[in-house]
Amino acid sequence: MRPLLALCRKELASLFGTPAAYLVLTLVTLVSALVFFDHLRLYNQILFVYATGTMGGFDSDAVPDHVNLWNNVFAPVLENLGLTLMAAVPLVTMRAFAEERARGTEELLLATGIGPGRIVLGKFAVAFLFVALMMVASFVYPLTAVQQGGVGMEHLAAIFTGLLLHGIALASIGLVCSAFAASQLVAAVAGWATAFLLWDFGWAGAFVGERTAAVLDAVALHPHYGAFAEGVVSLADLAYFAGVVLVSLALARLSFDLRRIGP
Repeated sequence: MRPLLALCRKELASLFGTPAAYLVLTLVTLVSALVFFDHLRLYNQILFVYATGTMGGFDSDAVPDHVNLWNNVFAPVLENLGLTLMAAVPLVTMRAFAEERARGTEELLLATGIGPGRIVLGKFAVAFLFVALMMVASFVYPLTAVQQGGVGMEHLAAIFTGLLLHGIALASIGLVCSAFAASQLVAAVAGWATAFLLWDFGWAGAFVGERTAAVLDAVALHPHYGAFAEGVVSLADLAYFAGVVLVSLALARLSFDLRRIGP
């Protein structure tokens, strides 16, 4: 356990010793606050229009069902921040394994007796911790705004859970790409491209059969991630994201064995 903790401390020091981590943390926090504020502002404006009857004579009891926090705030916020994380997370995970390989320190790390499995586990743990920190910082303003309004706390908690799981899944994908990539740039591009490819296969429904479309829909990120906007945290979605993490752990561990038997 001590070698694993030492590795985690080393990874944390290395991660926060680079400006990329602070840049990503700051940008995601700012984007989250701005996106949430903008949609909440538009929602309040719509409510004001209906309540005052300035357009069409509507009163507060005639607000349509589609004018609600879910449609006007939570769903678009979840969509926009999900895409933001797809671009930001690979910038953090790109260095995890690729940097060790470029510097030639991977063999030294293995020589310490930690073992490939613990190396992978330590790097994943640090990446997940960073994602959690990023999500907590990003939700300071939304939590304050919703708490003052006295509504939507359950929805906000579900969105936080969805964004956290989505970020962890993206970090897992990015770490696998870093484990197989030859450079940090390749790892970042591969992490973004893979996440973008897995985002949604709805477009493929017109080209494949129903069974194939159902399979693609089951492995896509968006259908499982988007469900959290409705305020529902289902066991199936939790199992999906857990599966992404476990498969990524296995693939990252496999990269060590492939390099050993390679030319």
